[in-house]
Amino acid sequence: MFKEKINNLTGVYDKGSTIKTELLSGCVSFFTIVYIIAVNATILADAGIPVKGAVWATIITSVVAGLLMGIFGNLPLILVPGMGVNAMFTYTFVHSMGLTWQEALAVGFVSGVLFVVIAFTKLAPVLAASIPESLKAAINVGLGLFLALIGLEKSQLIVKGEHALVQLGDFTSIEVLVFLITLVITIILFLRDVPANFLISIFIGTVIAWMFGLVDTSQIGQSSAISISDFHTVFFGMSFDRITTTTFWIAVFSLTMVLVFENIGLVSGQLKLSNQSEKFKTAFRITSLGTIISSICGSSPTVSTVETAAGITTGGKTGITSITTSLLFLLSIFFIPFVTIIPGSAIAPILIIIGGLMLQNVKNINLQDLSEVIPAFLIIIMIPFSYSIADGLAFGFISYPIVKIAIGKSKQVSIPLYIIAGLFLMNFVLQNV
Repeated sequence: MFKEKINNLTGVYDKGSTIKTELLSGCVSFFTIVYIIAVNATILADAGIPVKGAVWATIITSVVAGLLMGIFGNLPLILVPGMGVNAMFTYTFVHSMGLTWQEALAVGFVSGVLFVVIAFTKLAPVLAASIPESLKAAINVGLGLFLALIGLEKSQLIVKGEHALVQLGDFTSIEVLVFLITLVITIILFLRDVPANFLISIFIGTVIAWMFGLVDTSQIGQSSAISISDFHTVFFGMSFDRITTTTFWIAVFSLTMVLVFENIGLVSGQLKLSNQSEKFKTAFRITSLGTIISSICGSSPTVSTVETAAGITTGGKTGITSITTSLLFLLSIFFIPFVTIIPGSAIAPILIIIGGLMLQNVKNINLQDLSEVIPAFLIIIMIPFSYSIADGLAFGFISYPIVKIAIGKSKQVSIPLYIIAGLFLMNFVLQNV
């Protein structure tokens, strides 16, 4: 009876999944993305936001946005403050443009409102339809490489180079050795399709790291020492004092561009991975609402994070996955010391494998047409190499009409795509004025 009610609400069994699979997928998604609590709070603290308030803001934003996606979207997508977007918030808006963190939150709020207007009108399907399939496929490939790069960094297999941008890490180090052992175990579990393979690999990887002395368990007994009063310091902390200034609106324009087109790429790719592309409109609208919620809660805007692919790959197909992740975020308030001991070596193999799976989208690029290949290639390489999804998209979208015009195929470019390319170009100019 209970299973029948759950199926009526979520269609979990109709979609070929089970409640157990959905719960496990939610757990995997959580442990894959839980690092965002510490990382996002640290970046927001650089903007002047009290670090304990930033921790609360990150958690509450992720909880509320994720519940919206799970309950109203019935989708396994995870919404958390976006990496790259948070850096834009702190290092561009606050450090470079001179806004206060309260004014930067106001920028996020206004950008979120504009995002909602786009998502809830005919603009969203027009924009989505105007993007060529080759660029959509390239976005997924680029995101996969970006995810793999993050994993390689977490593992310390790839480090900052002395005479180059990057180089191999020290193969004799315990950190790299533990990662390689965990990677082999994760690959075996994944290829043999062991149930809950990613969750098992996270647990095994953490235990292995602990055995080698790479996990600091001393902090488990310590109190996280945060209280609800810390959240009050950032909740509704927006300031619109500079809303009439050019600086404010340049920031709004730049952030809106990033939020709209980054999420078009992320959402469409994740829905394609879960075979639910027909639900793009719903997912995109809920994603836009998440950006407003984040500003109200005191955080930089949310995105449909790339780590969503971990839960989908584990088998998540419904909102039960995202609801599970959201509830674990809520519980993490009481267990922050526990979730923060999971080492990068336990998470990195999952990110790398998922990145490899996303690479399969390259088959959807028409490799016989160089006018399709070149813009797609620029997206693929620029997302990981610029360490920015937004900048990677910009190179591809700007180059696409240029290449088509150069070979006399300008009619293959839709009018909306010309406008998008122009907006991306304008964004580059405004950011460097």
